[in-house]
Amino acid sequence: MTRFEADTPRERRKLFADAVSAHRDRGSAFLTIEAERLDDIDGEGPGPWIQFADQTFNMDVTEGELDRLKTLLSEFPEFRIDQLESPEEAEGTNVRITARSDANRLAGFADRVFQAVYGRDDAYRAWVTAV
Repeated sequence: MTRFEADTPRERRKLFADAVSAHRDRGSAFLTIEAERLDDIDGEGPGPWIQFADQTFNMDVTEGELDRLKTLLSEFPEFRIDQLESPEEAEGTNVRITARSDANRLAGFADRVFQAVYGRDDAYRAWVTAV
Protein backbone atom coordinates (compact mmCIF):
# COMPACT_ATOMS: atom_id res chain seq x y z
CA MET A 1 0.00 0.00 0.00
CA THR A 2 1.21 3.48 -0.79
CA ARG A 3 -1.76 5.58 0.34
CA PHE A 4 -2.96 5.69 3.91
CA GLU A 5 -5.66 8.40 4.06
CA ALA A 6 -8.74 9.46 2.13
CA ASP A 7 -11.59 11.94 2.48
CA THR A 8 -14.16 11.15 -0.23
CA PRO A 9 -16.53 8.15 -0.24
CA ARG A 10 -14.96 6.58 -3.32
CA GLU A 11 -11.38 7.10 -2.13
CA ARG A 12 -12.15 5.87 1.39
CA ARG A 13 -13.79 2.66 0.17
CA LYS A 14 -10.89 1.98 -2.19
CA LEU A 15 -8.42 2.67 0.63
CA PHE A 16 -10.29 0.38 3.02
CA ALA A 17 -10.56 -2.41 0.41
CA ASP A 18 -6.85 -2.09 -0.38
CA ALA A 19 -6.10 -2.29 3.34
CA VAL A 20 -8.18 -5.46 3.73
CA SER A 21 -6.39 -7.02 0.75
CA ALA A 22 -2.96 -6.01 2.12
CA HIS A 23 -3.89 -7.36 5.54
CA ARG A 24 -4.90 -10.70 4.04
CA ASP A 25 -1.89 -10.89 1.70
CA ARG A 26 0.56 -10.14 4.51
CA GLY A 27 -1.16 -12.33 7.06
CA SER A 28 -0.91 -9.45 9.54
CA ALA A 29 -2.47 -9.67 12.98
CA PHE A 30 -5.04 -6.94 12.25
CA LEU A 31 -5.69 -3.70 10.41
CA THR A 32 -6.86 -0.48 12.03
CA ILE A 33 -8.85 2.35 10.48
CA GLU A 34 -9.31 5.64 12.32
CA ALA A 35 -11.59 8.58 11.53
CA GLU A 36 -10.81 12.17 12.28
CA ARG A 37 -11.74 13.34 15.76
CA LEU A 38 -14.65 15.77 16.07
CA ASP A 39 -14.67 17.69 19.36
CA ASP A 40 -18.45 18.13 19.46
CA ILE A 41 -19.09 14.40 18.95
CA ASP A 42 -16.04 12.62 20.35
CA GLY A 43 -15.31 14.64 23.49
CA GLU A 44 -11.95 13.69 24.99
CA GLY A 45 -9.50 11.23 23.50
CA PRO A 46 -8.99 9.91 19.99
CA GLY A 47 -11.58 9.69 17.25
CA PRO A 48 -13.40 6.45 16.47
CA TRP A 49 -11.53 3.41 15.20
CA ILE A 50 -12.34 0.03 13.71
CA GLN A 51 -10.09 -3.00 13.67
CA PHE A 52 -10.42 -5.99 11.38
CA ALA A 53 -8.82 -9.41 11.84
CA ASP A 54 -9.76 -13.02 11.23
CA GLN A 55 -13.05 -12.10 9.54
CA THR A 56 -14.03 -10.00 12.56
CA PHE A 57 -14.59 -6.29 13.03
CA ASN A 58 -13.82 -4.91 16.48
CA MET A 59 -14.95 -1.47 17.72
CA ASP A 60 -15.94 0.43 20.84
CA VAL A 61 -19.34 2.12 20.96
CA THR A 62 -21.56 4.05 23.33
CA GLU A 63 -25.12 2.94 24.04
CA GLY A 64 -26.54 5.18 21.29
CA GLU A 65 -23.87 4.09 18.84
CA LEU A 66 -24.68 0.44 19.59
CA ASP A 67 -28.31 1.06 18.70
CA ARG A 68 -27.26 2.69 15.41
CA LEU A 69 -24.85 -0.19 14.71
CA LYS A 70 -27.61 -2.75 15.18
CA THR A 71 -29.78 -0.79 12.73
CA LEU A 72 -26.92 -0.62 10.21
CA LEU A 73 -26.41 -4.38 10.41
CA SER A 74 -29.84 -4.85 8.82
CA GLU A 75 -28.20 -3.61 5.59
CA PHE A 76 -25.50 -6.28 5.96
CA PRO A 77 -27.38 -9.50 6.78
CA GLU A 78 -24.27 -11.63 6.25
CA PHE A 79 -22.59 -9.85 9.21
CA ARG A 80 -23.55 -10.62 12.81
CA ILE A 81 -22.64 -9.48 16.28
CA ASP A 82 -20.70 -12.25 18.00
CA GLN A 83 -19.69 -10.59 21.23
CA LEU A 84 -20.63 -7.57 23.34
CA GLU A 85 -18.40 -6.75 26.30
CA SER A 86 -19.08 -3.89 28.71
CA PRO A 87 -16.53 -3.84 31.54
CA GLU A 88 -17.67 -1.90 34.62
CA GLU A 89 -14.74 0.54 34.35
CA ALA A 90 -15.49 1.34 30.69
CA GLU A 91 -17.99 3.91 29.47
CA GLY A 92 -19.02 1.88 26.42
CA THR A 93 -19.24 -1.52 24.84
CA ASN A 94 -16.69 -3.42 22.80
CA VAL A 95 -18.39 -5.10 19.85
CA ARG A 96 -17.09 -7.97 17.73
CA ILE A 97 -18.85 -8.59 14.42
CA THR A 98 -18.23 -11.62 12.25
CA ALA A 99 -17.93 -10.40 8.67
CA ARG A 100 -17.20 -13.01 6.03
CA SER A 101 -17.15 -11.16 2.74
CA ASP A 102 -14.98 -9.74 -0.01
CA ALA A 103 -12.76 -6.70 0.49
CA ASN A 104 -15.17 -4.29 -1.22
CA ARG A 105 -18.13 -5.30 0.95
CA LEU A 106 -16.00 -5.05 4.09
CA ALA A 107 -14.80 -1.60 2.98
CA GLY A 108 -18.37 -0.45 2.38
CA PHE A 109 -19.37 -1.60 5.84
CA ALA A 110 -16.45 0.19 7.50
CA ASP A 111 -17.30 3.42 5.69
CA ARG A 112 -20.96 3.15 6.69
CA VAL A 113 -20.00 2.51 10.34
CA PHE A 114 -18.10 5.79 10.49
CA GLN A 115 -21.04 7.65 8.99
CA ALA A 116 -24.13 5.92 10.40
CA VAL A 117 -22.74 4.89 13.79
CA TYR A 118 -20.07 7.49 14.59
CA GLY A 119 -21.82 10.47 12.95
CA ARG A 120 -19.27 11.43 10.32
CA ASP A 121 -20.40 13.35 7.25
CA ASP A 122 -19.72 12.38 3.65
CA ALA A 123 -16.39 14.24 3.57
CA TYR A 124 -14.81 12.82 6.73
CA ARG A 125 -11.11 11.95 6.65
CA ALA A 126 -9.97 8.44 7.57
CA TRP A 127 -6.58 6.82 7.95
CA VAL A 128 -5.42 3.24 7.78
CA THR A 129 -3.01 3.33 10.72
CA ALA A 130 -2.00 -0.32 10.90
CA VAL A 131 -1.98 -3.12 8.33
